[in-house]
Amino acid sequence: MKKPGLGDVLPACHPCNETIELLKARRSTPADFLTEPGPDPETLSSILEIGARVPDHRRVTPFRFVVFEGDARQRFGEVLQAAFVANEPTAEPTRIDYERNRFMRAPVVIAVISSINTSHRTPEWEQILTSGAVCQNMLIAASAYGFAAQWITEWYAFDERVLKELGLRGNERVTGYIYIGVAKEDPKERARPIMKDIVTRY
Repeated sequence: MKKPGLGDVLPACHPCNETIELLKARRSTPADFLTEPGPDPETLSSILEIGARVPDHRRVTPFRFVVFEGDARQRFGEVLQAAFVANEPTAEPTRIDYERNRFMRAPVVIAVISSINTSHRTPEWEQILTSGAVCQNMLIAASAYGFAAQWITEWYAFDERVLKELGLRGNERVTGYIYIGVAKEDPKERARPIMKDIVTRY
């Protein structure tokens, strides 16, 4: 499908059984299960664009991306190692190595940054929810393109040293890191909510 242009009239819905089946079976693949290859530049660009195509009240765009691939993953690993050792100075060398290599678990890692416009009249909560929708869109897009993915935070989404290296401002937080690659093995289904326990009718 051609990318819509500004002002184009778009269908109000897109009936698609394949999409329904994808959503019914959607399952994250743990980052430790991922390997090469990752998406090529064109596919990665499309995943990012699909990620950005989310409900966004009053078009605030309260999010941005930081992409890690190639050698950048290893360079950022030095940041993770330094932050981890500062927090855990007596950690075993094997644990330090694991922390340094976290971004090497997948060929592509994307930090989704929640970037709140505090002066905008759109409520902060709505802006935060938008960045969460970005992450979900990216998981679905990656799956549709034939890649496995996981959305996680882990300690380095909250560590001040890491956030400084990412250039986060006071109004920004890490919504999540999206790991994308090919699965070494298929994940097993996990427990899902019991619908009668979470659905009520007014």
